[in-house]
Amino acid sequence: MALVAEVGKEQKGQDRNGLEPLIALVAEDLQAVNRLIVTHMDSPVALIPQLAGHIVAAGGKRLRPMLTLASAKLCGYRGERHLGLAACVEFIHTATLLHDDVVDASDLRRGLATANAVWGNKPSVLVGDFLFSRAFQLMVTDGSLDVLRILSNASAVIAEGEVLQLMTANDISSDQSTYMEVVEAKTAALFAAACRVGAVVAEQPEAEELALERFGRDLGIAFQLVDDVLDYSALQAELGKSVGDDFRDGKITLPVVLAIQRGNDEERAFWRRCLEDQDHQDGDLEHAIALMQRHGTLEDAMAQARRYADSASAALDRFPKSATKTALQDIAGFCVDRAY
Repeated sequence: MALVAEVGKEQKGQDRNGLEPLIALVAEDLQAVNRLIVTHMDSPVALIPQLAGHIVAAGGKRLRPMLTLASAKLCGYRGERHLGLAACVEFIHTATLLHDDVVDASDLRRGLATANAVWGNKPSVLVGDFLFSRAFQLMVTDGSLDVLRILSNASAVIAEGEVLQLMTANDISSDQSTYMEVVEAKTAALFAAACRVGAVVAEQPEAEELALERFGRDLGIAFQLVDDVLDYSALQAELGKSVGDDFRDGKITLPVVLAIQRGNDEERAFWRRCLEDQDHQDGDLEHAIALMQRHGTLEDAMAQARRYADSASAALDRFPKSATKTALQDIAGFCVDRAY
C-alpha cells in the first residue's frame, strides 16, 4: 500500500481550496446560473424537480459550468448568453451522471445515496432524458448554430463514449488507445465544449476557440486519469466513494491496462478472474493494488495526468495575462493534485 499512502500524503499537502480563485471570479455569474438551473428543473410532474434537485445538489463544485463562465470572461465577454450555456452544460453533465449511476448500479455519489438508489432506475433514466431535453431547449434559446453544433456534438460523443465503455468493460484485452478513446469521449468532450462556447459567445477568432477547446479537452483527460487513480486510493473515502468501485465493476482503466500489459501469465489470470469473470475473493482488491505498485502503473497514470494538465495550461498561452487566465491555469494543477 506504499503508493496509495504516498499519493494520499502528497494530495493532503496540497491546497484543498484550489478552486477558490476561480469561484471568486465567477461567483456572481454562478449564482445566476444556479437560479437558471432551479428554474429550468421545474415541472408540474413533481418527481422531476424532486429527483433532479437531488442529483444537482450532490453534483459537486459546478466545475464544467464555471469553465464556460471563466472562458467567456477570459475572452472579455460582457453579455449574458454565457449564463444559459453554463446551465446547459450542467444539465448535460447531470443527465450523464443519472444515466451513469444506473448503468453502474451505483448506490453512492459524493457521500449521498444516488437517485437510482432512492427512486429506482426507471425514474432516473427518464429524468436524465428530461435534463438532456432542457439542455437542448437552452441551446435553441441561445440562437447560435455554432453553439448548437458544439454542444450537440459533445452530447452525441458522450453517449458514444458511454457505449464504448460498456463494450470494453470486463474485457482485459482492451488497450490504452481504447481507454483514451473512452476518456476523450465520455469526459473530455464536455470539458472541451464548455470552454469553447465561452469563446463563441465572445465572438473570438477560431484560433482562440480552438485554444480554449484544447484547454478543456486536456483538462478533462487529466481530470479523468486522476479519478481512475483515486479509485485505488484511500482518498476515495473523502470523495464519498468506497475504494475499488471500478475494480468491482470490472472497469478497464489506465492503471489496470498497464498492470495487465506488464504482468505475467499468472497475473493476467488474476485480472481475468476478477474483471472478466467477476469472481471476487477476499483480498483481491489489495492484491490488485499491490500489482499496480509492483509495475508502477498508478505512478505512470499520474504522470500522464500531469502531462495533460501541463498541456492544458500551455493552451492558454495565446491569451493576455489576467486573473482569469491564472485561475484557469491553476485549475489544471488542482485537477491533478485535488483531494476530492
